Amino acid sequence: MPIPHDRVRPRARRRTLAFLAAGVLTVPGLSGCSEEDPAGRPLAGQDIAPAARDRVADGGTLRWAVDAVPETLNTFQSDADPTTARIAGAVLPSMYRLDAGGRPQLNADFLESAKVVEREPRQVVLYKLNQQAVWSDGREIGAADFAAQWRALSGKDAAYWTARNSGYERIEKIERGDNDLEVRVTFARPYADWKSLFSPLYPKQVMGTPDSFNDGARKKLKVTAGPFALKEVDRKAGEVTLARNPRWWGRTAKLSELVLRAVPRAERAEALAEDKIDIAEIDSAQAERIMLASRDKKKTQGAGPPLSRSGPLGREAGAHGPESGLTPAKSLRSWALAHGSDEKAADGETRAREKRRAALAEYLSQQSALRGFAVRRSLEPAFTQLALNGSDGPLADERVRRAVARAIDREKLAALVLEPLGLPAEPVGSHLALAGQAAYADNSGALGGQDADEARALLADAGWEQGGPLEPREPVAESKKAAGAEGEKRGTKNGSGSDKPGSEKSGSSADDSTYVVGGDDKPYDADENLAQDGKQFKPGGAPGAYAPQGTRAPAEAARGPLAKNGKLLTLRFVLPSGPGTESLRTVGERIAVMLERVGIRTEITKVPDESYFKDHIANGQYDLALYSWPTSAYPATDARPIYAKPVPAADGSLNVEQNYTRVGTDRVDQLFDQAVSTLDESKTRSLIRKADARIWAAAGSIPLYQRPQLVAARTTLANAGAFGFQTPVYEDMGFLKKGAKGPARPSHT
Repeated sequence: MPIPHDRVRPRARRRTLAFLAAGVLTVPGLSGCSEEDPAGRPLAGQDIAPAARDRVADGGTLRWAVDAVPETLNTFQSDADPTTARIAGAVLPSMYRLDAGGRPQLNADFLESAKVVEREPRQVVLYKLNQQAVWSDGREIGAADFAAQWRALSGKDAAYWTARNSGYERIEKIERGDNDLEVRVTFARPYADWKSLFSPLYPKQVMGTPDSFNDGARKKLKVTAGPFALKEVDRKAGEVTLARNPRWWGRTAKLSELVLRAVPRAERAEALAEDKIDIAEIDSAQAERIMLASRDKKKTQGAGPPLSRSGPLGREAGAHGPESGLTPAKSLRSWALAHGSDEKAADGETRAREKRRAALAEYLSQQSALRGFAVRRSLEPAFTQLALNGSDGPLADERVRRAVARAIDREKLAALVLEPLGLPAEPVGSHLALAGQAAYADNSGALGGQDADEARALLADAGWEQGGPLEPREPVAESKKAAGAEGEKRGTKNGSGSDKPGSEKSGSSADDSTYVVGGDDKPYDADENLAQDGKQFKPGGAPGAYAPQGTRAPAEAARGPLAKNGKLLTLRFVLPSGPGTESLRTVGERIAVMLERVGIRTEITKVPDESYFKDHIANGQYDLALYSWPTSAYPATDARPIYAKPVPAADGSLNVEQNYTRVGTDRVDQLFDQAVSTLDESKTRSLIRKADARIWAAAGSIPLYQRPQLVAARTTLANAGAFGFQTPVYEDMGFLKKGAKGPARPSHT
């Protein structure tokens, strides 16, 4: 199932979908990546306001917004969520952590070393544990914990309700080494991604029996081993409290407590202003609001947004200021009485006006409070893609899928989202990794770049022609909106005449509205702006708004729709309708226009977020869709279910695992199998890149751009914010000492 728009769970067996978020980046150098390395450097580094520990105060409580109190504290269960993973990262051991390039690095707090000591006849990994590593009950972390986790996750005992067992099923045995600090793991089959295992590591008290695994660790963790320990889970208050672990042997946590507080995403700016939280992931509109408050602080104390033009309440101030002696409410009442209007009606208007002014005063008060926050920006280890459902319909033909891909200008789509945020407009070149990660290489050349003529040629080869005989077309229902002169003009006003997104005039709710792009057989109006859901971005303005000026259509008009066997080439394009997905819809509308130029119509349907994945993506009820996948440091293991060739199940249904495009090949499966079974890291990377090239060629999904990340944090908060690839270091987070200067802001490219 999907999780709210801009969070992804690392290394979940069922990798969850995530929608578009906003962010801006910094670009530090990355050691270890040569110019010849196709992996290159990460497009973004962390933006966490780094500060040395001696500048961070001892103590304090950090209140961190999360989407919800997790249903389970066991990350290996199917309903684990990002908050589950965040808690585990702070209270449980992990053998490896990810660095700024998304590459695994040994965690010295738990390991002195870990390496493959034997390859034949069996792969053997020897872990040498940190001699100080103990559980919160005083027991040493050791082989018994490793063995209990292997048995629980091996898949051999159906009594354990596990969501994933990747890698653990390859283990043959686990035993004590030469002493209590050594753990020998012997594999029945070679496993390239062995570093992914035992992160997190649960104590044997959790993994030892099915009952403790299935139920015992859902609501509490009695035994932990990290800089923090689980203090309380208060579901009624919507909070999880973590406290310093007194038995922690590493660097003492700077914070006394870390409180994870459930706050709806739409309410986070208000929660920050009302001193309910200190740090929160936010969307671009909230980021713009916070940055506006920061600029106001620099310009003048007490200044708010220009009320006569902007601000949330429109033209409330008018021309009457305090110096005129006539308030807007008095002015309205005077005008109404002078023109013979009913005094009662005038009083109603006055009360409404006063209510709006009270809301304005509250907004300005919040803006003043938001001056104490900064927007920290990076890029998430995730990318947004265009998915093409190849199970049936026109897209079952590989030539049509390739035509769709060749019709799309990925550079322009990346620019649409990233340039207004100050990000380099670089399309993602791999399905399996992102720039900076070891397996990354730009393999998009296997499919080819944007070429409208080639797209038309592919469609013609597939039998789609212009001007062919058509079956009688059903009239567009009232709930559908035809783009063009007689329907909605995309990018300006919708069918109701309003320029507000989501206010379609239809027989159904806006959440499930449908309209046809190209339905009037007329070319796109080049003077209209596609980015209807955001504000225009102007040089020097606030980054964070998704809506640069729409690009104009080519001089030549669209050549008209295509048909085959009496039917038009029309693709069902499903997009989410919820808050925070405005820019995703803008991207979808831009894609629809690109397809229209080569004769492909799209029927765009906007659906509620809660049904977007469950009822459409997972069930295959779409032709085109936009959603995001997280990337992994272990693509040979984690990416295989996403691109594996669907196979018939015993009941006759199609087992797609997580391959929701239903497009796969035997050769891709073979390459994944080879990659996960070789212990030569360079060979593994080569095999992964070959698999990616073939995934590109099959055109089941088209990576577009890396997802931005925006985090609001108090200006006094150090070592926390937009983490990018890197694993958070919870023990270093804290508030700056009084008098300590804030960290320097990273530079932008």
